[in-house]
Amino acid sequence: MKLKKLLKGINVEWKGSKELEITFLTANSKNAAPGTLFIVKRGKTGDGYRFIAEAISAGAVAILTDTYDPFLAATQIIHPDVNSLESILAKRFYQDPDQKLTIFGVTGTSGKTTTTFLMKYLLDAPCGLIGTVSWMTGKKVLPASHTTPDFLTLMQLFHEMNKEECKSVVMEVSSHAIDQGRVKDIEFDAAIYTNLSQDHLDYHHSMEEYAEVKSRLFTETKVAIINGDDSWSPLMISKCTGTIIRYGLNTDFELFASKLKLSSKGMTFDVHWKNEIISFSTSLIGRFNVYNILAATAAALTQGMTLQQIAKKLESFPGVPGRLERVINPKNIQVFVDYSHKPDALKNVLQTLTELKKGRLITVFGCGGNRDVQKRPQMASISESFSDLTIVTNDNPRNEDPETIAREIISGFQKKSYLVELDRKKAIEQALQLAEPDDIVLIAGKGHETYQIFAHQTIVFDDRQIVQEALKNGFIEG
Repeated sequence: MKLKKLLKGINVEWKGSKELEITFLTANSKNAAPGTLFIVKRGKTGDGYRFIAEAISAGAVAILTDTYDPFLAATQIIHPDVNSLESILAKRFYQDPDQKLTIFGVTGTSGKTTTTFLMKYLLDAPCGLIGTVSWMTGKKVLPASHTTPDFLTLMQLFHEMNKEECKSVVMEVSSHAIDQGRVKDIEFDAAIYTNLSQDHLDYHHSMEEYAEVKSRLFTETKVAIINGDDSWSPLMISKCTGTIIRYGLNTDFELFASKLKLSSKGMTFDVHWKNEIISFSTSLIGRFNVYNILAATAAALTQGMTLQQIAKKLESFPGVPGRLERVINPKNIQVFVDYSHKPDALKNVLQTLTELKKGRLITVFGCGGNRDVQKRPQMASISESFSDLTIVTNDNPRNEDPETIAREIISGFQKKSYLVELDRKKAIEQALQLAEPDDIVLIAGKGHETYQIFAHQTIVFDDRQIVQEALKNGFIEG
């Protein structure tokens, strides 16, 4: 698209040629290529102005900035509000891709990933997905760099979904994304609220602030699907202007479940919607997954599916990578890998496994560096409450000292029911070696992740692969 066409009718100051052909838009200099319009953004933690030279060196032919620089060898477009202009240009460049999709946004502390995977499975006609595990534009599956990417990337992904004839998209919407305005110009057809528990207080400072940010997603959505059993739901509902569907276990809600029967192989329960009651059966386990299924069911109901159709399709749902994912092994130890890296998520998973265990429950977990430090002793206390043994190890220590993180975790233990092994591979192997038949081993914190982040390097690391290698190499006898 010609630069003059891209900026037609917009009041900006020009310095340079208007006849340039723009082939890509980006605010990240590392993504710049020949024909790029580089958008210079000034954020809380960085200033894009410092990366202009890198973008030009990579091929950027034009720069959108709020400050003119006479020494730059590229066309400059100067505008006082770069952030607001970014969304206009993105929609124009990608031809309003969001207007051609039914868009579902899912927010909450836990359950976002499982709920979006469930929704995609139900709505796949085809349906795109954007979230923590991956970005799916139809047939293409891309690794996710963020739970909710920046607005430019969202428009690019929506454009790809249009090309692959997706009818809808389900996306996880993080509190960071809401607060930083990454989704402010997207019209959601439905917004789903899962729950709220302590997380990200290094960013939001208080639960009240965290909840207020989450609630902004519901101010303009056409349909709000709310977990009515969650204590923060009244705040979310108070912001809603569209249709509200409450879900949960309360019989006063529009959509609710009853007669729950849980086992290690799955669960069954009845779902009530209007005057209809249908029995649901799934291989997913855990009371928290009943809520995820209800949220996805509500979304599917808004798109014309019947309760019976939903129940039938969910019977074959394959599960979600790294979410209470079972690792099959010949020793008959029940090994699960889960992404639970927050207090409430860990509690939910451990409660579920406690109900199912025949032997002991051994838990391996750590806490990420440069994140909310208040949750570290809380997670130790939770693990101690449900586990027979906890092995404290590294998660993604990032720029923090692993020993300091471990000390802060173990301050939450009340008795000596834990071991410390900072080498995560050795910690997993130790848990497997200690486990007997019928014991359950939970490896928590990283789930689907295939890497581990340290201060000076990021290494390849997959909890599931470590378990498989330990078994394959004879570390554990069958």
